[in-house]
Amino acid sequence: MKLVFIEGPGKRDTIKKYLGSEYVVFPTKGHVRDLPAKSFAIDIEHGYEPTYEIIPEKKSIVNELKKQAEKADAIYLATDPDREGEAIAWHLATILNLDKDALVRTAFNEISKKAVQESIQHPKPINYDLVNAQQGRRVLDRIMGYKLSPLLSKKIHGKLSAGRVQSVTLKLIVDREKAIQSFVPVEYWNITAELKKDKDKFKAELIQYKDKKLEIPNKDAVDKILADIENAEYKVSNVKRQVTYSKPPAPYITSSLQQDAVSKLKMTLNAYTKCAQSLYEGVMIAGEGKTALVTYIRTDSTRVSLDAQFMAKDYILNNFGEAYAPKKFNEYASKESAQDAHEAIRPINLKYTPEYLKGKIEEQYLKLYTLIFKRFVASQMSFAQYDSLTVDILANDYKFRASGKALIFDGYTRVYKVQEDDKNGINIPALNEGEIVDKEKLITEQKFTKPPVRFTEASLIKEMEVQGIGRPATYASTVMTLFNREYIKTEKKYLVPTELGVQVTEYLEEHFKNVMDIKFTADMEKQLDDVELGKVKWQDIVDNFYKDFSKQLDIASKEIGSTIKSAPEPSDIKCDKCGAMMVYRDGKFGRFLACSNFPQCKNTKNINQPQSQVTETGICPKCGGVVSAKYSKRGKLFFGCDNFPKCDYISWDLPLEKKCPKCGANLFKKFGAKGKTSVVCNNKGCTYVED
Repeated sequence: MKLVFIEGPGKRDTIKKYLGSEYVVFPTKGHVRDLPAKSFAIDIEHGYEPTYEIIPEKKSIVNELKKQAEKADAIYLATDPDREGEAIAWHLATILNLDKDALVRTAFNEISKKAVQESIQHPKPINYDLVNAQQGRRVLDRIMGYKLSPLLSKKIHGKLSAGRVQSVTLKLIVDREKAIQSFVPVEYWNITAELKKDKDKFKAELIQYKDKKLEIPNKDAVDKILADIENAEYKVSNVKRQVTYSKPPAPYITSSLQQDAVSKLKMTLNAYTKCAQSLYEGVMIAGEGKTALVTYIRTDSTRVSLDAQFMAKDYILNNFGEAYAPKKFNEYASKESAQDAHEAIRPINLKYTPEYLKGKIEEQYLKLYTLIFKRFVASQMSFAQYDSLTVDILANDYKFRASGKALIFDGYTRVYKVQEDDKNGINIPALNEGEIVDKEKLITEQKFTKPPVRFTEASLIKEMEVQGIGRPATYASTVMTLFNREYIKTEKKYLVPTELGVQVTEYLEEHFKNVMDIKFTADMEKQLDDVELGKVKWQDIVDNFYKDFSKQLDIASKEIGSTIKSAPEPSDIKCDKCGAMMVYRDGKFGRFLACSNFPQCKNTKNINQPQSQVTETGICPKCGGVVSAKYSKRGKLFFGCDNFPKCDYISWDLPLEKKCPKCGANLFKKFGAKGKTSVVCNNKGCTYVED
């Protein structure tokens, strides 16, 4: 028997069908060993050595994997092809006492028959540079979170958290909001000439005065310009016609796919994460079973394999013709810090067209897959060609410009349009230099500069990518953490910091400038990349950070009088004791309602009182992780897996570890009104109940 360890159970069936019966595929359901949850576990004095332990909820899984390993003739560690996956493989090797240089590591960028079988046939040693990069990140995050979070809770209120990536991302949102609030509009004007040649009318914008860019700040400036050109002759000074080309967009990487899923498909980040993971692990295709449709969905590389390029070329030739297939494959540059170990996100097999899959897979999967399919095919197609025309017209010393373009050859836009106005046409008559055109009228328009736009989920992810904050695998979970901590909220589709989010940001900026410095955070990511390349030791990076951080922490901890008290927020609820209006206040255990007539009236109320006391945890039936109480934006209680976003399990009831004594199905604990609880069987046909 040959034993193959993978992470998620979702791809087990897909992998099993590509391996023979001699292979047993065992899902670990993510990490099985980690830093303990209730202790610091970093030895600062001895090289920041971390102490790992078996995750309590995973002990049964570890016992089972050990039993399976004892019976195995060969072991393969086929965890995900990234730093986290390499670290999980290392933890597994440590638990199983495998030789350090054993050829046990196997990873595939796509779950296809060819990729899985080739990977199994060519195992490699564990890449300890990747492991060390993950360890460095984990230790940094533990130090920062473990040291800063209690300080925030003490200085502000409640159980607050801070993080290396989380806090800087929050700063982006807070800074944008402050820029909006402090914005002062600036007046400016545009002047457009409506011109005519014979019966053909067209418009030209005023752009220059004596070959210098023209800015028109107010009505007086407008009146002066109008007076200067009142009787002017409008002469064509330059006509430039040329063929221009538009290159297809690169195939999707994690950030760009997340952005388009949110903006084009109106998906939430949570829904996107679940859907993309399923497309990678495998979805049920009617008549074919579970099949993986796309390559690994956590990547910042735009590279695609040569096999994939030839696959795309064959598809393009067969469906669109030779003109649409470039003679030389299109290449795309990735950013300098990109991990080029795996490809861009693309379909595994182009025989699975969106048309073929329609009605055979769930609609949400089809929509996201269609985006990926079209973007990849377009990226391998010919450039679009345009007939572009620019005409400059002089009126005395003032230059007006008319421009436009008309589509000559649609190229990649046949499949994927970046701009919707590609076929608008030029709408400018044939003109020659020196030719005089008639002025029909001048149009003036007053405008004001606009404030920066608040971030959406999509634009925030784009900004994180541009600034170098975090990695592809962490973008979505970082944003979700800010929501869960109530540091941000949405107004319509835009992200707005809460008062608490602003307080946390301002406190951290005052006392921990490095932590909140965007460039510092981005540089830290680059240093971790250097660890992955074997250039530096992760301990050196942690040490350089901790020297200054510990000093700042010591000063902030001893500072007197810096505790932040938030102003009470009015509510529309009357005090049932004295009749005064109640206000929202923040306390040690979160938000509560208090009478505004304090101290004469000391009446208080918990928000969502019976649910706020739920501290029990359960076992995730999907991945085996911890399930704990969560709250919606409206304060409604539900239970969710703590392994989110890798596991998206949620339930209104708490799943328990014990089984039903009647039928053996899972038992769930229900929380009713006035603290009443009951334990019920999950099996619809079973009536077992415990009060």
